[in-house]
Amino acid sequence: MRAARVRRSDAVSKTGPTAQPITFKGYTLNPFQVEAAHAIEAGKNVLLAAPTGSGKTLVAEYAIEHAVRQGRRAIYTSPIKALSNQKFRDFKNDGLRVGLMTGDLTLDPDAPLVIMTTEIFRNAVFEDPERFRDTDFAIFDEVHFVDDPERGTVWEESLIFAPDHVRFVGLSATIANLHEFGDWIRSVRKQDLAVIEHQKRPVPLSHRLFHPDAGVFQLEQRARAIAFHERAQARAGRHGVRVGRREGERSRWGDKRERAQGRRMQFGPRPYVQLLDELQHRQLLPLLYFCFSRKECEIKAERSMGRRLLDKAERQRIEELFDDICRRFELDPANDPALRGILGRAIAGVGYHHAGMLPIHKEVVERLFTSGLLRMLFTTETFALGINMPARTVVFDLLRKFDGVQMDYMKARDYLQMAGRAGRQGLDKSGLVISILEDDDLAEAPLSRYHSGKVEPITSRFNLSYSTILNLFDRLGSKGLLAAYDRSFSAFQSQTGSAATRTKKRAAAHAALSLRLQVLRDAGFLDESGLQPRGKLAQRINGYEIQVAELLFSGALETMDMHQLAATFTALIHEDRRRADLQGHRRAPGPGMQAVTDAVRRFVAIETLHGIAHPIKEPDWGIAAAIDSWSRGGTIEDLERLAHSDAGDVVRTLRMAIQMMRQVRQSVGKSQLGARLDEACVAVNRDVVDAKRQFELG
Repeated sequence: MRAARVRRSDAVSKTGPTAQPITFKGYTLNPFQVEAAHAIEAGKNVLLAAPTGSGKTLVAEYAIEHAVRQGRRAIYTSPIKALSNQKFRDFKNDGLRVGLMTGDLTLDPDAPLVIMTTEIFRNAVFEDPERFRDTDFAIFDEVHFVDDPERGTVWEESLIFAPDHVRFVGLSATIANLHEFGDWIRSVRKQDLAVIEHQKRPVPLSHRLFHPDAGVFQLEQRARAIAFHERAQARAGRHGVRVGRREGERSRWGDKRERAQGRRMQFGPRPYVQLLDELQHRQLLPLLYFCFSRKECEIKAERSMGRRLLDKAERQRIEELFDDICRRFELDPANDPALRGILGRAIAGVGYHHAGMLPIHKEVVERLFTSGLLRMLFTTETFALGINMPARTVVFDLLRKFDGVQMDYMKARDYLQMAGRAGRQGLDKSGLVISILEDDDLAEAPLSRYHSGKVEPITSRFNLSYSTILNLFDRLGSKGLLAAYDRSFSAFQSQTGSAATRTKKRAAAHAALSLRLQVLRDAGFLDESGLQPRGKLAQRINGYEIQVAELLFSGALETMDMHQLAATFTALIHEDRRRADLQGHRRAPGPGMQAVTDAVRRFVAIETLHGIAHPIKEPDWGIAAAIDSWSRGGTIEDLERLAHSDAGDVVRTLRMAIQMMRQVRQSVGKSQLGARLDEACVAVNRDVVDAKRQFELG
């Protein structure tokens, strides 16, 4: 929800039963927004849970305006860089002086409003708390990310350790245990907290299901759909249709539905094609089609290019828009086959979007989609996070996805995050959501949970990194570090069961922390007198801090040139996402690579000795040849070919490596190593890798 620049007279707040309506930015606030505004004016923290598109951002803007009006500052944090960049542009368009800090970019960090990723906020809390001396509010967008297995601890640490005077506005999707989460926040923050829940969507969702034997149906017709399917199976058996005969072909068709063992052979159009035909015929476009595989997105988009989705005038308009975007970003489609592919699909009204694409190519697709002329966009779930790009219809290719261990049904919260992109305010009376079902889904899928909107409770993921442990040990000592756990959401949620059970849980958590402290002692990062030089260095590095400290103190970096440094820092970050054995693509590590690996393994050996379940990551040299080529002026085609990986993944790794090299450069000061790190950053931070250039052109 966007509006014009805020003026002081825009915000009028009166409390009490006879209060007049509050108008803000030209809007009359609805009841939940009014409740939040009153809480902000009363000096409280706010935790607000509401569906996508219901006006949560307006509450954040009210808090920002309140802070700036008082001559103080506000911080707006988000879980992803793309969302941070979008918010920066939104607030800039409102006429505010805005800063941006994402790791890739730092622009005007002393502005009254600064947009940053949550990791940047957490890091600043430990490294430079004085930065927040005049900060009134920190807005946490997508605060339900506290439940994220890998990153959730960042939100907890931010809430626990931020300076006492900083107030919070937490914006969340609907969560089951909102009040429990709120009670915990009250226990760690000084100010009172208003917990506000709003469940009505501005554009309601209409959920439907699709199976090729039953067509499109409602949940209440599930038994009827199962009966249709059983009759179809019986007919297939009578006619001798063999099961699984085309197993060898399935990967080429790009339809995961046929890869499930026991699916009978399909004749005619594939199930998703039947559905898309019907949606096109009924003019229920544009649609977002969610796949959980990048390859599925690409194949389905390519196979949809024969559809007549745009008329001649619309094709001309999208081509003109594409040309304008290319001029803005100084792109040359003549020398970029992937960019020409985007245009070819766009003229057909089709596109795909996933994390393996180059960041600039994703931006082009996003801008084309906002025009409304891309009628079908095949995308992975990352498209649903935060970025406001709704459609008339959302389609799920599958309800199961890989959870890191196995294929399982997605959480209701994930389903609703994606489903929430259906329905455009001011255009649609409702948003249509259709799930394509596999045979087993007819009986097994948790469809009632998805359609009812009953989401799972959030669970603490509190897991202090070594960097955080070092920072807390430096400030609080070992006893203070254990006390810090006692303030966590994890400790709060453990207060169930008998007294003996609670004591046992607390003792186990303290033992785990103490064990990691002992690892750091044995590795020479700290002792009873405080942090040692290794620890002081690691304290200043955010991410892969142990690996970096080990490399610096081993001397493994001292003889490296800029190309080797670039390859080394990307190796610390890179993790091959493919399961296939790619040893044939990899050279045996040279002496320099082996020295780096051995330095990191020194710490891993100590962790193993103490029984640490998940030791720190060892270097992965899988893209070293690609990085070496890129640092010597190679092309993006060379980068992708030598990496045997999607270009978007390699670019993302390079951007993270550049951030890390800059941090190390600051830590080592003026030295030969520092100069070579500068050279390495310059060598790789060019063209499609240069995030700042892409942002400024856009």
